[in-house]
Amino acid sequence: MEKKIITSSNSPTPIGPYSPGVMVGNTLYTSGQVAKDAVTGEMIQHDISAETKKVMENVLAILKSAGMDFGDVVKTTIYCTDLGNFAAINEAYGSFFTGNFPARETVQVSKLPLNANVEISVVAIKL
Repeated sequence: MEKKIITSSNSPTPIGPYSPGVMVGNTLYTSGQVAKDAVTGEMIQHDISAETKKVMENVLAILKSAGMDFGDVVKTTIYCTDLGNFAAINEAYGSFFTGNFPARETVQVSKLPLNANVEISVVAIKL
């Protein structure tokens, strides 16, 4: 199987030696996305719901570049710096799905890149 690097001008440029997405066969693995605006380079951090929404928009940009959408996502990982924000993160995250939710774990961590409050990665399969 061929490994293909997936990028998008609508998602932020990586801040390190990694790819936004890697497609192997019909499976896409995304790197964790934070709420960095792809155009301005600024982080969205004024509100956890807005931050989560921007994270999901960045994930969607990578999915679209691979010819996919959230209906193809089978697994997500959410990292957050405060599980006290779980309800708001969950609500914003959930608004991007229309049922048949993927498997998921949510983990509190002490710190995230760029001082983000939430980071999300996904695995998607195009059937």
